[in-house]
Amino acid sequence: MTGTETPARTLVAGVGNIFRTDDGFGVETVRRLGRLDPSRLPPGTELMDAGIRGVHLAYKLLEGYRTLVLLDLVARGGPPGTLYTIDVGPRPPDARPAPGPLDTHAMDPATVLGLLHDLHAGAGGTLPDEVYVVGCEPLDTADGMGLSDPVEAAVGPAVERVLDLLSRCPEPAADSVPQNN
Repeated sequence: MTGTETPARTLVAGVGNIFRTDDGFGVETVRRLGRLDPSRLPPGTELMDAGIRGVHLAYKLLEGYRTLVLLDLVARGGPPGTLYTIDVGPRPPDARPAPGPLDTHAMDPATVLGLLHDLHAGAGGTLPDEVYVVGCEPLDTADGMGLSDPVEAAVGPAVERVLDLLSRCPEPAADSVPQNN
């Protein structure tokens, strides 16, 4: 493997605030993925409960992942519990927050990906080749714990959707595993 190739590592990150009802969707989905038999996840897959730590997630991504799957709420006007799969691709999002103080507790996927691209420009690192958001239409994001019924019902199908996405990701190449000589 040359120095410019990205190892076939995948990061699946659940983002959101568990203290704001349905905003805990991403965190709950990654938690359920973590309870699966590890053999159901492809080699090179890491799970991360990013919660509201978007800056931490952006720095983690600088470690080099070929694929990123973000799990979060996505409000598109559909019925609550509707799942969306968005292929973001490797380029920075078009919608970026205006320059100013960074609110690390209010970072949506577009903000995290924008920060990742900004950090990459300043610090180097390898950007993911594939970026997906598996999102769920919320019913309620008021203060409180626990998912609403339609969002709770969407967590199992979201787990299956992530597994389907991961099954299509490239397997780690044999030469991407460090060798001990």
